[in-house]
Amino acid sequence: MSSVLAIDLGASGGRGILAEFSGERIAMREVHRFPNIPVRVGERLYWDILKLFDETKTCIAKAAREASVDSVGIDTWGVDFGLIDKDGQLLANPVHYRDNRTDGFERIYAHMSRAELYRRTGIQEMQINTVHQLYALRLDRPDLLSLTDRILFTPDLLNYFLTGEKRTEYTIASTSEMLDVGAGNWDSEILGLLKLDPQVVGGEISSPGAPCGKLSKRVRGELNAPELRVTCIASHDTASAVAAVPTQKDDFIFISCGTWSLLGTALDRPCNDEKTERYGFTNEGGAENKILFMKNIMGSWLIQASRNRWMQDGRTYSYAELDDMAREAAPFRAFIDVDHPTLINPENMPAAIRAQCRATGQRVPETEGELVRCVYESLVLKYRKTVRELEACTGKIYNDIHMIGGGIQSSLMCEMAAAGIGKTVVAGPVEATAYGNAAMQLISLGALRDVKHARQIIANSEPVTVYESKERDAWDEAFGIYIQLFDGGTEDLRQYDS
Repeated sequence: MSSVLAIDLGASGGRGILAEFSGERIAMREVHRFPNIPVRVGERLYWDILKLFDETKTCIAKAAREASVDSVGIDTWGVDFGLIDKDGQLLANPVHYRDNRTDGFERIYAHMSRAELYRRTGIQEMQINTVHQLYALRLDRPDLLSLTDRILFTPDLLNYFLTGEKRTEYTIASTSEMLDVGAGNWDSEILGLLKLDPQVVGGEISSPGAPCGKLSKRVRGELNAPELRVTCIASHDTASAVAAVPTQKDDFIFISCGTWSLLGTALDRPCNDEKTERYGFTNEGGAENKILFMKNIMGSWLIQASRNRWMQDGRTYSYAELDDMAREAAPFRAFIDVDHPTLINPENMPAAIRAQCRATGQRVPETEGELVRCVYESLVLKYRKTVRELEACTGKIYNDIHMIGGGIQSSLMCEMAAAGIGKTVVAGPVEATAYGNAAMQLISLGALRDVKHARQIIANSEPVTVYESKERDAWDEAFGIYIQLFDGGTEDLRQYDS
């Protein structure tokens, strides 16, 4: 029996999951769960990184009391980072990617064009990307960067707190828009633009599965824990989730459903030509040197933020209740561009959604059920458009789609995805990120051979639900309306669909 601890930190909460591998199956058991609540101070929105580290230590302490743990691995969201000074101290709380300091991020194009950035990095251009955060920091707080000896991405920062070892892992670094997409190393021109020495951003990059060190003596004493190994897994949560897709096929489409929806496929080589740039695809790092060719699409954040607003107004609903209300609402009444800048972090999400419907001349959803249905249908139509673009870029046709992550707990969303995209949806596992996190540790320990072996074991460990495509005609009509409202390369799409 091999036991590892997977610590999975998402944008709204984290979990510590003990994974025990018997040789045939992985049994998962949650040992600790906690919220991840950002903190606004003045004009800045911060991650409460010290609280997250404290919760990480609680996960380790609880797991060590329940089992003989062989390793611990941490995965998180991408792009964000902490600044460490020459004495090894954290200079400031990490800023949240939804902070407005990157408003006006286009100013970087005065020094390097959008097309050139994409050619070099293959990364989907988004204002939250690390390169834009660091450029804003260079302009607004050069004093902080002058004191910085090392920049560590969120999982690397937490690993450093645990071990005292400063390492930069490949999959998380790949989210930064600062890596040479072909070589997988730092792009010197981009670092020069930011006036950063390669050693400040980590120098040599660790491969997924590399050892990161062991719990420091101080942490072991504090937690009464053994000399536990810490593994640099595929520490970007999407890379961990994709490693857990329960298929033996080499070619498949995945949708990792969480705060963000990550829709894509795994390739052997990057795909960063003019078409992929126009469609907005990204080439991020995956396990075993795969390229995750995908698009970042807004996900359950739209529902989370709406629910939070309704709670502030005294109307508290469970996610299951919201799904029930959405089922009862009339279909195809209004659609939104789920990735519109006004939806990144509005003070009032329902009002922002209604404002977009009003501005596009559509019927405005009034009830909670109508609004949730509008979001779900709009997400599915964006998925459908993205799948068509992906197939056009890769030249491949995919028959089914693997949906993984917390968002698949909505059976309504899965049903809509199968019907709206027009392909069979295989849903599961919900805990894909934790499974992938654990699998990379087990591979590093030698308990699993490789990712393909891990996927076979995960398929044995967790049932999936299959949703067949149906009710196509209504979705076909809705897709035509959606394309007219939010045109994004319709000429190519029409040529491809024909």
